[in-house]
Amino acid sequence: MTCAYDKIYLNNARAVLARMLDFAVYDLGYDIADFFDMFVKSGIAERFEKGDFEILSGKSGVEVAYEVTDICGKNKRNVKPRYTANRSEEYWLGWVLAYFQWETNLTFKEIVKNVPIKEMLLLYTPYHEMDVRQFCDKIKQMFSDGKVLTSQ
Repeated sequence: MTCAYDKIYLNNARAVLARMLDFAVYDLGYDIADFFDMFVKSGIAERFEKGDFEILSGKSGVEVAYEVTDICGKNKRNVKPRYTANRSEEYWLGWVLAYFQWETNLTFKEIVKNVPIKEMLLLYTPYHEMDVRQFCDKIKQMFSDGKVLTSQ
């Protein structure tokens, strides 16, 4: 299997996606699914998937979130980030989702079409305590089963 881009960018990519989702939810006030849809529709997701180094290592997650909102006509640059020491569930999801996308070379659109972002977020417990490869195996299983978790 061919990975999406060179592994040298992977840790930066993971941090960018993680911080972008955390900032979008907790500072910008977006629902994670709505923001992720904007991320995909903005074209930034496609650049990320293809390993555009400007996105993966040339910007912070906050800057990428601002760019997404700018492209979607919802400029939020007046909202300043609060940098907390804690890592949110959304941060974790960005961290593992970037790895999954890199490993599988699937597009983010394909991924969330098969396993919605909110369903992946439900995997936080117990998967945040596990190796990222176990999360990847679970998502692959959900793809093949055609099943998703339910919120209830």
